[in-house]
Amino acid sequence: MTRPTELIRFSSGLSPCRIAVLGIAAVCLCTLPGTRRAQGADKLAPIPIELPKPMFEGTPQNLAVPNLQKPLGRPRDPFLAPAGVTNVARDKPVASSDEEPIIGELEQVTDGDKEGAEGSFVELGPGVQHVSFDLGAPHEIYAILFWHFHKQARAYLDVVVQVADDADFTENVRTLFNNDQGNASGLGAGKDMNYVETAEGKLVDGKGSLARYVRLSSNGSNANDLNHYVEVEIFGRPAK
Repeated sequence: MTRPTELIRFSSGLSPCRIAVLGIAAVCLCTLPGTRRAQGADKLAPIPIELPKPMFEGTPQNLAVPNLQKPLGRPRDPFLAPAGVTNVARDKPVASSDEEPIIGELEQVTDGDKEGAEGSFVELGPGVQHVSFDLGAPHEIYAILFWHFHKQARAYLDVVVQVADDADFTENVRTLFNNDQGNASGLGAGKDMNYVETAEGKLVDGKGSLARYVRLSSNGSNANDLNHYVEVEIFGRPAK
């Protein structure tokens, strides 16, 4: 009867001893401590998130919103990214589909005030609206954290988060989050779940995307058809 090593030897032209040596080398290569570093991995650390104080207590009940994500019931786990990643959106210029907000000024979206009280948020008009951010140069984007409104429990609708290479979002557009299941925004139907606004904000994995521009869209909330932003933070670093 032909043994397994003989089958390999006949098909590959290698002796069993040579095959064994190559097998051991392959295993060692996969388990060497430096292998992951050689593939471009960095030392990871929690991104530096500072949360505002909660403005309502308890778990929201009976929100009439379909496909609603259940509350986690505990603080969110730390989000890991390469050490040294910072909020590169702070004080960056903000553009919007609504250039004249009903309440507030667009620059408040990146001013660092996340408290959510009166005077801390921007109110955009009804229907599908967006805010966009120019980081000034391509960046590696690891997380996007944003607060629409956390003074009361709400679910904002048709939320879409995208990155792109140009300000018009026509070049190399990538969608990182999309719960617009009916494609009301015209950006494609999404499969992500709706969620309730809290003081923790919504954290979207940036997946290390290389981009200069970031855009967030929404289409009102379960409370009314207006759109709000308290703060948007983009955690990343300049592209190497």
